[in-house]
Amino acid sequence: MRAMPGATVCEKGSNPSCGDRLNFCVRVVDGVVVDASFEGDGCAISTAAASLLTEHVRGMMVADARALDEEHVHALLGITVGPGREKCALLAWRALRKCVG
Repeated sequence: MRAMPGATVCEKGSNPSCGDRLNFCVRVVDGVVVDASFEGDGCAISTAAASLLTEHVRGMMVADARALDEEHVHALLGITVGPGREKCALLAWRALRKCVG
């Protein structure tokens, strides 16, 4: 978790059902996500998903980052997420979609 001075775009996300909240940022240069980071408070699942997602999208073309779907997030997590934790797992992905959309 870290702030990103000079980010191209940042998007806030929240999950009111459990209190997770984050600010997801990307820096894009020539159509490439050169950096990604997040700050926030959340459960272990939302924090892990956000961390894994920032690592995954670094160096990725924006078009490829835009094409990521829910299944990619589940694969990154490597665990089965129950219906009650789905919003936690996808919080950072929803913010990323706004950043690159």
